[in-house]
Amino acid sequence: MADIGRRAFTATAAGAFASVAVTGDASAAAEWPRGGGRRACREFRGMWLATVTNRDWPSRSGLTAAQQRTELIAHLDTAVARRLNAVVLQVRPTADALWPSPHEPWSQYLTGTQGRDPGWDPLGTAVREAHARGLELHAWFNPYRVATHADPSRLVASHPARVHPDWTVAYGGKLYYNPGLPEVRAFVQDAMIDAVRRYAVDAVHFDDYFYPYPVAGETFDDAAAFARYGGGFPDRAAWRRDNIDRLVQEMGARIKQTRPGAAFGISPFAVWRNKATDSRGSDTRAGVQTYDDLHADTRKWVQEGWIDQIVPQVYWNIGFAAADYAKLLPWWSELVRGTGVDLFIGEALYKAGDPAQPAAWQDPAELSRHLTLAGRHPEVRGHCYFSAKEVGADRIGAMARVVADHYPSRVDPPR
Repeated sequence: MADIGRRAFTATAAGAFASVAVTGDASAAAEWPRGGGRRACREFRGMWLATVTNRDWPSRSGLTAAQQRTELIAHLDTAVARRLNAVVLQVRPTADALWPSPHEPWSQYLTGTQGRDPGWDPLGTAVREAHARGLELHAWFNPYRVATHADPSRLVASHPARVHPDWTVAYGGKLYYNPGLPEVRAFVQDAMIDAVRRYAVDAVHFDDYFYPYPVAGETFDDAAAFARYGGGFPDRAAWRRDNIDRLVQEMGARIKQTRPGAAFGISPFAVWRNKATDSRGSDTRAGVQTYDDLHADTRKWVQEGWIDQIVPQVYWNIGFAAADYAKLLPWWSELVRGTGVDLFIGEALYKAGDPAQPAAWQDPAELSRHLTLAGRHPEVRGHCYFSAKEVGADRIGAMARVVADHYPSRVDPPR
């Protein structure tokens, strides 16, 4: 996904956490040559706009409605100036809502108090203003995270997690809904589908959180749910994968039923399995594998056609030993080939110029090289940048370099 949570992952887990103004060009989409000789008249050019912990927007909680709106519009205008064509807005960061939901409380990241009406409709405004600028608006949901802390008493009294404490599991200092409970799976779908029904979103987007990332020395306590619902599965891991498969398959079907024109995309951690674990896996040595650790069988979702878009977070530089961008790119390209699933590559713009990152990320041309390499793989239909704050600030000019080298004019998204 794509929020700040797992971007703090260590290099041993193959996920080290890690301004130049660009004049917008509103000209019609036109064909143009690209790094590998491929010609494109349509491609996805997106940016994530994260709201959890006020990562990108609003800049802090408690701003007035007018201030929040002004900041939101500025991010959309920045996307246009960078010749992007999509914004992936996080509208359900912690089992809450950035729209007037009948299922969950208003997000605390708006007013500073969970459940307090901010006095306007952020998601409705975002859809309207994005479309007015020729941008797609993708609604980004985190399915199971309830809170970035583990204290239910800090939630508003009406929060479903307080009304149904048996739905939750505390793990790693955070609070999650239990994916193993059928009533939880139905509820989180209802909560998300409400936004799809109300607003003309162009896509629904999930990030990389399904079962939580492993925390050393801790156990995700779903033993009671497994005892009740896990019959017929060889082990708890297989049952957990089936729980997430059901979420993905059911959500995809409900999106198509509710808003047929909306796409369904998922942005996973980019390593399904290492080749040493499974011969079908990538030539990587990642400390996390989505199939085994998050119980997310991303490969299956593509092969079964349960999703329309896959946006793997390939957040490593070319040549990174544990997870080389140049090795993951062809693996994902081969996976989607012939499936009809669009492949967009998640790019770690936030690492560019970060002094804690390796030398490759101090070079403003690193990201541009990613796009040149991707241009040699026709299955790659675009890129998405983490995240909006860096798209605007552009610490060392890496985004400006991408625009100069690869985005000479605005183009339409693939669909």
